[in-house]
Amino acid sequence: MSEQRILHIRESISVARELEKKNQTLKAFVAVRLPNLHRIVSLPEENREEYLVEFVTSYIQHVPDFIEALHELTESAGIHDYAEVFLTIAEDYFIDPPELVNDHSGLHQLIDEAYLAHRLFEEVNDRVTINCGLPLAPMDMTMSNIIIHEMLGDEFANQLDLAVHYSIESFFKAEHFSDNPQFVEYMEKRKQIGWQDTLEKWPCLAGDSAISLDLDSDIPGEVSH
Repeated sequence: MSEQRILHIRESISVARELEKKNQTLKAFVAVRLPNLHRIVSLPEENREEYLVEFVTSYIQHVPDFIEALHELTESAGIHDYAEVFLTIAEDYFIDPPELVNDHSGLHQLIDEAYLAHRLFEEVNDRVTINCGLPLAPMDMTMSNIIIHEMLGDEFANQLDLAVHYSIESFFKAEHFSDNPQFVEYMEKRKQIGWQDTLEKWPCLAGDSAISLDLDSDIPGEVSH
């Protein structure tokens, strides 16, 4: 991670937000997708479109915050040299996005790039949890990613998921985490003290959306990554 790269991402989001004020492509996209969202996505009764636009915008804006938080966390845990490749990939989704996301513009395009980054964070977190018993960071992107997956549609979202899968399979090595004494010590400490100090410093990790998933809906295998 470099300050210049993070600044570039923040500036691209800022430019996209200004563009949205003029062309409202994200609002138009949300208006088209909203009637077709699966009932698992539970929205407030009123101002549903506005809530969804706000949710997507926040989802996009959290990416550089997450990268900065994970950079600091992995430094503290002694695994930054191993984790840096994933942070770089997440940055590259914005700085040099894959060709398959280039058909859109403004915030509409950044949905795709943010989804790639958040899915990457989710997969790394899940694999660290499986191998070490705790996540790398106290964030659970599953709900948010399912909502965005629904908005993007299965066919396109699955293409993005496949791109993330290739990155994970190419670079994730469990032993870099589980066999690192400093990381093991760090995780043991986390088991004892929890994540409160981290969440106070990086509140973005906690999540605060008014949108949720209605898990009581009859969804036998309909929504998945």
